[in-house]
Amino acid sequence: MHLRSAAGGFLAFLLSVPVLQGNDDWRVTYSTSNVCGLRGSTADISCTYEYPDDVQYRPTTVTTLWFSKGDKYQPVDLEHDTNYRGRVVYSCERIRCWSRCHGACTLRIRDLRHSDSAVYKFRFAINQPTPVPQVKLSVTDLQVKVSFSDPNDPTRAELECHSMCGLAGDPPYIWFRNGQNLGQGVNYRAYIQSGDSFSCAVEGYEHLRSPLVYGPQHTYVYSSPSGVIEEGRSVTLSCSSDANPAAEYTWFKNNQPLLWGPSQPHTFPSVRPEDRGTYRCHAENKYGHLSSNSIFMDVQLTSSSSQKAIVAVASIGVFVVTIHLIIFLWMRRKRASSKACGQGGRPDTVEESCP
Repeated sequence: MHLRSAAGGFLAFLLSVPVLQGNDDWRVTYSTSNVCGLRGSTADISCTYEYPDDVQYRPTTVTTLWFSKGDKYQPVDLEHDTNYRGRVVYSCERIRCWSRCHGACTLRIRDLRHSDSAVYKFRFAINQPTPVPQVKLSVTDLQVKVSFSDPNDPTRAELECHSMCGLAGDPPYIWFRNGQNLGQGVNYRAYIQSGDSFSCAVEGYEHLRSPLVYGPQHTYVYSSPSGVIEEGRSVTLSCSSDANPAAEYTWFKNNQPLLWGPSQPHTFPSVRPEDRGTYRCHAENKYGHLSSNSIFMDVQLTSSSSQKAIVAVASIGVFVVTIHLIIFLWMRRKRASSKACGQGGRPDTVEESCP
């Protein structure tokens, strides 16, 4: 492991497995096959090389370079790569020859970025082709992992500071809540409150903190398009929230949960009148939860729908009037019939009884 002062910003970890490539005469050796560095720190990749001490091979100068793009015939020198501008330094020792010639070179990359994760190769050029071995560089962040001893109490959590680099020597970690130093420890037992954020760092490298983890903040729901929506149009409801890790969402319509699943945004391919209502979303992760604002989706009937509705209402009206007219005529006839029966006739006349 290489570890320098915080001012130097150097924090890289080597898996010390020597890498040897070449033949008996031409050889390049790395002290490691993998280098792992934290984002923002500095990484060193070192190698030694050797070749025969022969008059025909002894040049006046030896050209050395490092590259991650191209091949040994057309390499892209890191010193000329715009992605590394101002961040790479070559340090090569003077070549010593006694029976064989030996040299050593170190590549230093400052302010590591995730995009620097790649395979790096060293090449030296003299009077004949030379071997081109390689070393893999991985750039990572510290990560905060959370676990709950009591699933029924989401406010009590145990936080662990973790790195894929497998930091050697068990270095002490510093914990931060809302930017304030909480003290040392690989693990930290926390009482999580709404709005809290947590991060960790290796002691002495507090400027290289892990990404913050926190519950949902600034949760909003919005509609596209907004305003009054015409029936049959496509409408998308989206929910956004600032959270790390990312929040999962639950949707509500008129305060009743919707079975839309965790994916969002939600799209109505063809909105209907029954979709009219008040919508909101609820964001939640391990560190908290927060509900959004509410929006009202108003669905306006199209002209054809309005015409159909008018026709339907008119038809119902005609039907009702017809029924009332039939009942009226029937009642009128019945009253007339009853009146006729009540007038009577001559005593010697036998009449059929009125219905």
